[in-house]
Amino acid sequence: MGPVVFTNLRLFDGTGAPLRSDVHVLVEADRIAAVGAGTDPPPASGRTIDCGGRVLMPGLIDAHWHAMLAATPLPTLMTADVGYLYLAASAEAERTLMRGFTTIRDLGGPSFALKTAIDEGLVPGPRIFPSGAVITQTGGHGDFRMLYEVPRAGATPTRTEALGAAAIADGPDEVRRCAREQLMAGASQIKLTAGGGVASPHSPLDATLFRPEEIRAAVDAAADWGTYVTAHAYMPEGITRCVEAGVKCIEHGHLGDDEAARVMADRGIWWNLQPFTEEFHANVLPDPDRQAKLRMVQEGTDMAYGLAIKHGVKVGWGTDILFDPTGTAQQGRMLAAMTRWYTPAQALKAATSGNAELLALSGPRNPYPGRLGVIQKGALADILVVDGDP
Repeated sequence: MGPVVFTNLRLFDGTGAPLRSDVHVLVEADRIAAVGAGTDPPPASGRTIDCGGRVLMPGLIDAHWHAMLAATPLPTLMTADVGYLYLAASAEAERTLMRGFTTIRDLGGPSFALKTAIDEGLVPGPRIFPSGAVITQTGGHGDFRMLYEVPRAGATPTRTEALGAAAIADGPDEVRRCAREQLMAGASQIKLTAGGGVASPHSPLDATLFRPEEIRAAVDAAADWGTYVTAHAYMPEGITRCVEAGVKCIEHGHLGDDEAARVMADRGIWWNLQPFTEEFHANVLPDPDRQAKLRMVQEGTDMAYGLAIKHGVKVGWGTDILFDPTGTAQQGRMLAAMTRWYTPAQALKAATSGNAELLALSGPRNPYPGRLGVIQKGALADILVVDGDP
C-alpha cells in the first residue's frame, strides 16, 4: 500500500505523557517510521489519513484473557463439538479486536489453532501470546472432573485435557512433561495454578497447590526455552511459594498481604491484577459456594491495589473474563474501572506500554518480534484512532 501518514490528531504515545496535538505519524509497512513534529506531514507517495482531531494511541493489550473460553458458557465447553467451540472463539476474537484489544496474553485454553488462523489472515483477531493448557494438580483449579471420574482410569484424558484447556499433573516429572508439551505446541509462557480458584468446582480458595519442587520443575523447563512461568494464586502462601520457586508473574493475588506484596516488589515480580469489583463477573457462577468465593475476591480487590501501589510492585492489567458470552462486552469497562485506583493516563499506560513490558518476558518465545504498546519510531504500527478523550 505504500507509506501511510496520520495527521490532524492528538497523540497518546503509551508512555503516560500528556496528549500532544503538534505531531503526525508516518507508517511504512508494519512499522512506525517517524513521529514527526508539526501538523503538516512530510511528502509521501502513499495515503494520508486525516484523523479529524481524534486521539491516536497504541492498541490495547489484555494480559489475562482466554480466547477459547471467554465467551462460551461452561456447560457448552464441556459438551459441545470442538468444531463449534473454535467457530465461537473465532467470532469472539473479531469482537475482541474491534473493541480495540489488538493483543491478548492467553492464560489458558487451546488457542494455538486460532492464533495460527489469525496470524495467517484467515480470520480477524488480536495477536495471541498463548499459554496452552493450564497446568494444575489433581483437584486443583482447572480440574473440572466430576467425582465419578475419580479415581483416574489409566491414561484416559479428561474432557478439559482432551480439549487442551488444562493438564493435570502430580509430581515434578509430570509437571515438567506438561510444561514441555505446551512449549512444544508453541506456548510463549507457561501457566500454573498454584492456589484455589473462584470457578473451581473442587479446590477451596485458601488451598495452596503444587509443592515447591513441582513449581521449580515448570520454572526450569520454561527457562530452558528462554521464557517464564506465570502462576494463578490468591493467598499469601501461594504467592510467596511461587516467588521463591522462580515464578516471574503472579495472576490475581487479591487476597495477598503486606509481606507478599513486599516480596514481589523486592524480587521485581509482576503482579497481574484484575479489577474484580462487584459490578463484574456476577452472573456466570452456578452455585452459592463459587459465588461466595467471588465475593471474597471482590472484597480483597481494593486492598490488593493499595498494597501494589504502596510497595511499588510492577502491575499488569487484565480481565480474566470466563464462560460469559455477554460479559466479554465489558472488557473495555474493566479498563475504565482502573480509575478507581489510578489516573486515566496511568490506566492507559498499564494496558499499553506496561503490558507490553510484561509480554516481553517471553524473550525468544515472543511470537511477534517488535515493540508493542507505544507510538514511537521503530515500534510495530499497532494503532487505534478513537473518538473522545481517553
